[in-house]
Amino acid sequence: MDWQRIIYVLPGILLGLTVHEYCHALAAWKLGDDTARNQGRVTLNPIRHIDPIGFLLIIFAGFGWAKPVQFDPGQLQNFRRDRAIIAFAGPLSNLALAIFLSFVIRAILHFHTGFDGFSLTLMRMMHSAVAINFMLFVFNMLPIPPLDGSHIVFSALNTRPETEFTLRKFGMPALFIILIVQNFAGITILPVGSIVRALVNFFML
Repeated sequence: MDWQRIIYVLPGILLGLTVHEYCHALAAWKLGDDTARNQGRVTLNPIRHIDPIGFLLIIFAGFGWAKPVQFDPGQLQNFRRDRAIIAFAGPLSNLALAIFLSFVIRAILHFHTGFDGFSLTLMRMMHSAVAINFMLFVFNMLPIPPLDGSHIVFSALNTRPETEFTLRKFGMPALFIILIVQNFAGITILPVGSIVRALVNFFML
């Protein structure tokens, strides 16, 4: 077990998942639905958002999940529009966070050249956080249920409820099969890694 790698990626995973779910909850609350707020999800406390099993899977298997933010369609003024906004708020927060951290790293490298062991570890943690948040953005924007991208597509196409139900029924198993095949067979089906590397290179170089 590579404990050093875990130490480097753990802060980025905690930060990315927490901000992602917080922004889902905040968007729902601002759009008139207080369900997530009443459940204590409008907070940056990671304990409120982390699913233990999903969190461990992210660290050791490379994919997992946080606690999904619930919302009440009856409290939204425009369900089709507002659902898309709530769904997009999470990935958008990861994109913004990754870009912000990349500029912080570039500024540090520009003004500071000497690094001791502690500061070098912090820089590696920040670099991992950039990659992780780009990954959370790209992965969650995939139009596969139950990922956020599927909610955006369903809203854009005004998909019928029965069609959504069918797609959701098969979406999760299909997604797990794809991820398992990619991780253990080395076959690229979803080009998430390539897109993430391109984003990291664009903003960090």
